[in-house]
Amino acid sequence: MLESKDITMRFGKTVAVDHISLRLEPGHIYALLGPNGSGKTTWMKLAAGLLKPASGEMLWNGQPVGIESRKEIAYMSTEPYFYNWMTAGGVGKYYADFFGDYDAERFADLLDRMELTPELKVKEMSSGMLAKLKIAVTMARRAKVWLLDEPFNGIDLLARDEIARLIVESVDKDAILAMSSHLVEEMEAVADKAVFIKKGVLAESWDLEELRQETGLSMADRYREVYSRQKGV
Repeated sequence: MLESKDITMRFGKTVAVDHISLRLEPGHIYALLGPNGSGKTTWMKLAAGLLKPASGEMLWNGQPVGIESRKEIAYMSTEPYFYNWMTAGGVGKYYADFFGDYDAERFADLLDRMELTPELKVKEMSSGMLAKLKIAVTMARRAKVWLLDEPFNGIDLLARDEIARLIVESVDKDAILAMSSHLVEEMEAVADKAVFIKKGVLAESWDLEELRQETGLSMADRYREVYSRQKGV
């Protein structure tokens, strides 16, 4: 179980995450929702052990996240992090050096299904190809938790359904998958849990089946209700 307990993160005077208590359980796919600046990315980086909170705790199976938890938690950032001189295959070898759960055969299969070749150089890739490469190398890990920040950014409409299917197929049934995205409809097709974060605060969280039964609303409908009252949205 991945859990934040009353966790807060500040950048100077800005409170990016404000006393969020949230529990992510194995066997579920979570949609982390909210407009830009809501705190989704910061929460993910705290969960991945890349940031230290100002207060509160981030726990993986009851222990504070840190060096050990990084061996089981795979995080994919929105920012590009490959060197231009690398090839797609070289990116895989780079991951193999750092992560003991990296599966080279799985990476090769994902590359092929993403229609990328190992010889293709990073500097020759489009934004969509780079997005696919990030997903392939992240999902090639045999992690217990995957945190994917805006995985569909840069991927064209026709490819999104296939990419989403590949992501879900790559996740073990007892693992945790959490994805953030502005593409709410695409997320609703794969997620079974929804977490709404608003101005750094946990606004609400839902089991999507319960949301539909209790309110008659889809995740996209509820998104509109939660954020339509937020200035600038």
